[in-house]
Amino acid sequence: MMRTGRHLSIRNGYAAAAKTAKDSGMGAFQYFPKNPRSLTVKSFDRRDAAKCADLCREHGIATIAHTPYPTNLAADGEGARERVVQSLLNDLDIAEHCGSIGVVVHFGIYKGAEILRGYQSIIQSLNEVTANWSGEAKLLIEIQSGEHAFMGTTFEELAQIRNLCNEPAKLAFCLDTCHMFASGMWKGAGDEAWLETAEKQGILNAVAAVHFNDSLYPGGSRRDRHAPVGQGYIGLEAMRWIMSLEGLRAVPFILETPPDEDGRYEKQLNLMREWGIHL
Repeated sequence: MMRTGRHLSIRNGYAAAAKTAKDSGMGAFQYFPKNPRSLTVKSFDRRDAAKCADLCREHGIATIAHTPYPTNLAADGEGARERVVQSLLNDLDIAEHCGSIGVVVHFGIYKGAEILRGYQSIIQSLNEVTANWSGEAKLLIEIQSGEHAFMGTTFEELAQIRNLCNEPAKLAFCLDTCHMFASGMWKGAGDEAWLETAEKQGILNAVAAVHFNDSLYPGGSRRDRHAPVGQGYIGLEAMRWIMSLEGLRAVPFILETPPDEDGRYEKQLNLMREWGIHL
């Protein structure tokens, strides 16, 4: 049975989020390790994090953390990069204590004239983080939609960045169905062109999580707006198809979508559970 779930709040602590996942029958969940709108380093309750890890281990729940919104691997300038690096190390520390697979971080956005400098900044940021990190939790580089800058939207980029880093074993990947669809990479059900590229580039065996989001806008729109599963332009058939792919069966699938009509997520979660059992 595949591990499925959704993003959960840590308003009441890490262990409380794990209990919510357990009580809701989830096999996985995602959380922000700290304030999602700040890069401020958080002093966290390690006992609470340890309880989260114990609960998830006991019930077979997989977890991933997600970096705060201001995190930008392509940040240019020593002061900006240092803030990102220290924040990421803090995120990894929290994820490690919570027993998580790793921390999702967007590929990065660079809007300067010299695009190569943006890629160099990403590599430098990743090298500084991995050089100062010795835990098991990994940085999960997330593919992007192309909304703010058309970088980080191809598997070639993801593979090249990882290969050029000093410690690639500390890096993995997070796919996002909405991002892949919005960028034009994925056309929908049965489109295996991107899958072949992912295998050729060595991406597929390094995917650690999937964000399972339908798209509010058509494919190729470069608009990163999530829709509930089956209610967007990707649609039920394509969402079920991507969940059936053998190369992704071992990784957690996480909802980052708006809730169902009743304000809950049970309809979407039940769809995922049903597909995960019968595929």
